[in-house]
Amino acid sequence: MSQFDVFGVGNALVDMQSQVDDSVLSDLKIDKGIMTLVDDEQQSAVLGHLDGRPLNRCAGGSAANTIVAVAELGGKAGFVGKIGSDAIGEFFLQDMRDLGVAMEVTPCDAPTGTCAVLITQDAQRTMLTNLGASAQLSVDDIIEEPIKNSKYVYIEGYLLTGESTKAAAYRAMALAKQHGVKVAFTASDPFLVNMIRDEIWELITGPVDLFFCNELEAQSLTGQSDPIQCAAKIHEHCENVALTLGEKGSLVMHGGEAFPIEGVPTKAIDTTGAGDMYAGGLLYGITNGMSWRTAGHLGSHASSRVVAQLGARLERKFTREEVAALSKLG
Repeated sequence: MSQFDVFGVGNALVDMQSQVDDSVLSDLKIDKGIMTLVDDEQQSAVLGHLDGRPLNRCAGGSAANTIVAVAELGGKAGFVGKIGSDAIGEFFLQDMRDLGVAMEVTPCDAPTGTCAVLITQDAQRTMLTNLGASAQLSVDDIIEEPIKNSKYVYIEGYLLTGESTKAAAYRAMALAKQHGVKVAFTASDPFLVNMIRDEIWELITGPVDLFFCNELEAQSLTGQSDPIQCAAKIHEHCENVALTLGEKGSLVMHGGEAFPIEGVPTKAIDTTGAGDMYAGGLLYGITNGMSWRTAGHLGSHASSRVVAQLGARLERKFTREEVAALSKLG
């Protein structure tokens, strides 16, 4: 019996979400709809601009959100990330554990990382990320035992932007391969694909068994425009592919077959964590006996539910009966 269905490796950040007008983005001279890395001073200015506004705070980061989704669906989930020895770090640790995630963490002296998530009326989310302590994740934090005892290790692409964090990601993948554990990897952001396209291809053709990406990331990676062609080209080199298409659903490829997954109609309020939640639903499904098609349906339903609310945590959890009903769709 595996200790974990999925063990995640990623940035440990505390998300601070607030609804704002487009004018706030203009005032702060922020590009809308993307993730931007900021330093301590810039993040302080952004958070200061949000003083007096309602803020929703939760443990976050791309891989952390996916791992929480696995746990919320009833899976066995673990996570390693770097936090600081401060109140925000304690909040992250307790929030993850309260959500049922086993944590492997050794705090450091740097401040815990934060992500200001600015949500506009069109449901777009603009993220300002200060990595803080999470940038100090290193190979020393990657422990063999939990990886060895997992069905899947899930790695976020953002880790490849730092020398220390990249080494940690590669160490986790190497340990997974050593012990016959599957590796899932998410492209994380179109800007990342544009920056390190060749390296991502090397991972897809190498240790990665399941590759998550959205339409823009897939187009940037392959040079194709049609999503089906994009997915097929990636699938030539990677055993499994999950390509999300927003409200149009997703495309899952496994064993040479393509499984189109229809979108679930909903009124989007906040797209924060949509892709992370989809990945969590699919990973829960394939590690708990579902077919790939069925797991895709679960990911689609989970993603639609999270965008219909504020924040990346499900306010209305899936019941066992709902998960069982979804299992019949495949």
